Amino acid sequence: MSGYILLEGGAEFGGLMSVPDRRALELAGGLESAVSIIPTAAAPDNNHQRAGNNGVRWFQSLGARNVSVVPVIDQVSASDLQLAEQLRHSRLIYLPGGFPGFLAETLRGSLCWQAMLEAYEQGAVLAGSSAGAMVLCQSYFDPARAQLTEGLNLLPNTCVLPHHNASGRNWSRLLTGQAPDLVLIGIDERTGLLDDGPGARKRSWRVSGQGNVTLYRQGQPVVYPAGEQFDDTFLP
Repeated sequence: MSGYILLEGGAEFGGLMSVPDRRALELAGGLESAVSIIPTAAAPDNNHQRAGNNGVRWFQSLGARNVSVVPVIDQVSASDLQLAEQLRHSRLIYLPGGFPGFLAETLRGSLCWQAMLEAYEQGAVLAGSSAGAMVLCQSYFDPARAQLTEGLNLLPNTCVLPHHNASGRNWSRLLTGQAPDLVLIGIDERTGLLDDGPGARKRSWRVSGQGNVTLYRQGQPVVYPAGEQFDDTFLP
């Protein structure tokens, strides 16, 4: 049994993001289920406490009654046994935005990442917004290095373009040239793409929130507006 994936395009924790986030809570088992906010990506500019607290307040505003911050802020804390155990028993694990390179390298090969995978394999929802969504894919574009970089590969053959309605769409042509076989997933701000359960042969995805999701295969875009559902495994 595997869990669910929620990818969000940025500007999380407000407005119509309540739609995908409420559904994620349902899939996680309801309002009593353990929700963990991991603010790693905000640590480089010392914003992890604010990001974590924003996540706690947001999910509490949706009715969740068991929300906490898991303070994974560097490679030392990412290998902390107690934090890993907390994540292993979480039912919704949320990675807010920030610095994708720092997030990926902090989690890669760590006890906490392994615990997150174990929770996912037992049916938990693994969610990320902006940088948090980027690193869950096979590859991500690291703006700090201006290059395509290896992600954590929870979702093979993909690369998320967050903030697609703002800056993200500008990356599509560059990345199509660098990795033409990757499926690029452009997600607008305040928009989510949720793996809403198994389809007949493929994963079933639902777009919700304020904007659209745009899939690029070899540079060719297909746009899915909020409220639309489609089946896709993102295979080549």
